[in-house]
Amino acid sequence: MLQERVSTGIVGLDEILHGGFVSGRAYLLRGGPGTGKTTVGLHFLVEGVAQQEKVLFITLSESESQIRQNANYLGVDLVGIEFLDLSPTPEFFAESQSYDIFSPADVEREPTTQKIMECIEALQPSRIFLDSITQFRYLSTDEFQFHKQALSFIRYLTQNGATVLFTSEGSQSAPDDDLKFMSDGVLSLSYEQGERLLSVTKFRGSDFSEGNHSLRLTSNGMTVFPQLRPVEFQRHFKPETISSGVPELDELLHGGIERGAITIVTGPTGVGKTTFGLQFMKEAAGRGERSVVYTFEETTETILHRCESINIPVRAMLERGTLAIMEIEALLYSPDEFAQLVRQEVEQHQTQIVMIDSLAGYELSIRSGNMVRHVHALCKYLQNMGVATLLINEIEDIAGGTFRATNMGVSYLADNIIFLRHLEIKGELRKAIGVLKKRLSGFERTLRELEITRYGIKVGSPLSKLRNILSGVPDWTDDSNS
Repeated sequence: MLQERVSTGIVGLDEILHGGFVSGRAYLLRGGPGTGKTTVGLHFLVEGVAQQEKVLFITLSESESQIRQNANYLGVDLVGIEFLDLSPTPEFFAESQSYDIFSPADVEREPTTQKIMECIEALQPSRIFLDSITQFRYLSTDEFQFHKQALSFIRYLTQNGATVLFTSEGSQSAPDDDLKFMSDGVLSLSYEQGERLLSVTKFRGSDFSEGNHSLRLTSNGMTVFPQLRPVEFQRHFKPETISSGVPELDELLHGGIERGAITIVTGPTGVGKTTFGLQFMKEAAGRGERSVVYTFEETTETILHRCESINIPVRAMLERGTLAIMEIEALLYSPDEFAQLVRQEVEQHQTQIVMIDSLAGYELSIRSGNMVRHVHALCKYLQNMGVATLLINEIEDIAGGTFRATNMGVSYLADNIIFLRHLEIKGELRKAIGVLKKRLSGFERTLRELEITRYGIKVGSPLSKLRNILSGVPDWTDDSNS
């Protein structure tokens, strides 16, 4: 039987919940102060108003005026949302109200319950946001009484046809493990190591996306970035070879790189890794295909200036829409947020080539967790979508030293590994290019000299007379040819 879904009002959260809340059920939203619980509730109710539903905000902590003021800062329109304000008033303190015979819980519980029931019966809301149920705990004489009353209260709300979202602070002084059992779903918000996260640990009667998902609180409310799961994405594509437009380079690669292939371009600084990637994008632009560069290190103007001097018409490609360059400040983006940017580019613009420049810059966005895991998910997604992926990897050795494809443990992902090296030949600094791995076809086993000229990339004949090239200081096998 199909379940009726209720949108949370947050696109990313709906995706995590595979469509939103199940209608007519109650959900616990946990989190400490400042994690965004009230913001989620506001999105939930505003979406209800947009669907022409009757919605109710029951507040036991913040006053209605405070909530409206905060919503105004977020640019959230609260028109159509009914409030039941049960928060303490200033008069309570000013008049020194106290109880001499009965405990505050015994005195306040009945009028509080009566106000809620009267409001529910008069409004008949289809969505209710309760902030926070922790306050009810203080109106109960013991834990057993609270559990019984809270469970009865939640059932009362849902049996009246409402989908309920209620919050809990979940602190050590006020644990909320009992609330997890009586709710149909549990969502947790946290703020750890400078990163805001959302996780779902329970969602009765439905599947959901597990794990920690990034979120951002902005002046427009909350945005959630679901953790990328490559298995959920697939696009049919023809696994054809993509030419670089440079005959000698295509000879080295036995035709070029493939659609849906992951290519690691590795080498020291200044050797031409980014230019190598842009050469494939230049050729793709000639076919009318779109490419995107995510640059973590260079500015767009720097790339434009450099490419104009080597006959790669990046500015014209940008104007025609066959290329996009996105500057990424790694410290401002989480891996999930960056993956969302890539998804939008691929799914909305049918992008065929994606270059990440570089892996070292991307690594800075990983505040917690394993970098290889995030790179794996992103690359497998692009692979499933038929996108040719170029990962730029910088090694520290300029010349000489131990040869390594990467220092980050991601070389297993690569269908192709192409390395560029600086060479010192008779006191002159030159460059070489070679292929270390090519999973989908053969490749030329020799190295070739690489030049970046004002006419573009120039690749020479195989350097068959040199040995010890990977050391960075090669020597000739036949001195007569030197």
